[in-house]
Amino acid sequence: MDALEVMSHLDQVMPAFQPIFSADEHRIIGYEVLGRFKDGEEIKSLGPFFEDEEVPEEYHLEVDCLLISKALDLYTDSNEQAMLFINCTAAILMKEDGEFFLQLLKSYESKGFKLEKVVLEISERDYRTNLEHLIRYYKTLGIRIAIDHLSENNANIHRLSGCAPDILKVNLDMLRSESANHNYNDFLYSLSMLARKIGASLLFESIEVEYQLQYAWKHGGRYYQGFYLEKPDLSFKPSEIMREKLRRKCQEFILHEKRSLEKVYMLAESIQNEIQTVVSRVMKQHDSKEYLLEELGKKFEMMCFRLYICDENGFELTPNYFKKSGEWIFQPEYFDKNWSWRPYFLENILKMRKNKRGLISDLYSDIETGELTRTFSYPLNEHEYLFMDISYEFLFEQDGLLY
Repeated sequence: MDALEVMSHLDQVMPAFQPIFSADEHRIIGYEVLGRFKDGEEIKSLGPFFEDEEVPEEYHLEVDCLLISKALDLYTDSNEQAMLFINCTAAILMKEDGEFFLQLLKSYESKGFKLEKVVLEISERDYRTNLEHLIRYYKTLGIRIAIDHLSENNANIHRLSGCAPDILKVNLDMLRSESANHNYNDFLYSLSMLARKIGASLLFESIEVEYQLQYAWKHGGRYYQGFYLEKPDLSFKPSEIMREKLRRKCQEFILHEKRSLEKVYMLAESIQNEIQTVVSRVMKQHDSKEYLLEELGKKFEMMCFRLYICDENGFELTPNYFKKSGEWIFQPEYFDKNWSWRPYFLENILKMRKNKRGLISDLYSDIETGELTRTFSYPLNEHEYLFMDISYEFLFEQDGLLY
């Protein structure tokens, strides 16, 4: 898009509004302001204009401010009550030490506009530590903060907690890429843990097909945005426009998740019963822990690839019994290693001690092999606990266990 054409026809610059839906109410709770340019009968996105690094910053700033003003005009004139998500660069925020943007918003208060309706979107790439004081000041006025353009390539997403964001925005384009893999799931898990700790909500954007919506639902998304739901428009929509569809889809996702969980629990129950049988037989004949691992390896030959026993503090009491190239071997270098640092390790030990039953983990990436796995943990007694890592091949063959 030619920058001079845009700057010569600022009257053709206009805002578009893309709805954002909530998972709990299934209705529109906000709109993201996007830039558009009317070129004859065609409405073009201003994305290329803003992404062009050769366009002078003052051009970007002027068009950005114009878009915000026009969006606020339409918002106040329509008496819309949903939140308004406004993208802001560091250049706008730092102009006049933050007063320019704030006064722009306050100039609409006479029309009934409230600062509490603003969600300020800041790109992770644009985030700077020296913005924290200003952002925190905005938050005291009721303005919410959303961090945008989060990806697994971010060096340190935890630094964002300094500005206490209300929303973390995740782009789901990655799911449509052939390069998408379980590392993305690990990134989302870390992000969801961070969001929980700092009291932020996850907003999943770029939802273009149903499975992305299901993915967002499963991974703790409170807010949804994308073409699958509603495309950007020059006007606002009825807040209930997608309520029935979202409610129906949510019920389908719940049913699918219940079925998957039932399969996981059935697997856990089956493993529990078979381990009890082997342990009961072996313990009557031998007190060797290594022999027990060998017998369990035979029993679960087609299911697991690693077995070991730890005490209640996470120290290994045996070598690892590991299946390498189809053959079982002992790995003595793992004897006396400690795994208490792993998330939920000690918590799960206490659960097993109390309930006298085994536990099956959620899906995660194995540190050594890099493959997706689940671990079944079993209390041999109050002081010794068996751990069995289930192979990717087995999980792949069982419907629902890799979900």
